[in-house]
Amino acid sequence: MTQSPEPANQDPVTPSRRDRLKPLELIGFSLILGLFAGIVVLLTTREIMLGLVFLGVGFIVSIMMVALVGLGGKPSQEDLDARKDLQQPDDKPTWH
Repeated sequence: MTQSPEPANQDPVTPSRRDRLKPLELIGFSLILGLFAGIVVLLTTREIMLGLVFLGVGFIVSIMMVALVGLGGKPSQEDLDARKDLQQPDDKPTWH
C-alpha cells in the first residue's frame, strides 16, 4: 500500500471583518423591509395581527430574495480556483 503524500501546509484563512458581518447586514436589511411592510399595513388597516403577519411575510420574502440575488452573483477568482481544486486533485488525473 502506498500512502498518500501529506497535504501542503496552508495558512489558515481568516475572513475580514466585513466578510464576517455581511450575513448580519443582509438579515438586518431584510428585517427593515419586513418592518416597513408591517408598519404600512398597520397604519392603513389599524389591525395589529395583520400588521404582524405582513411583517413576517415581508421578512421571509425579502430574505429569500436577498439569498437568490446572492446566489446569482459572479463568483470571484478565488472561488473559481477553489472549485478547480475540488474537481480534480493534483495526484489523480482521473478523479471522476
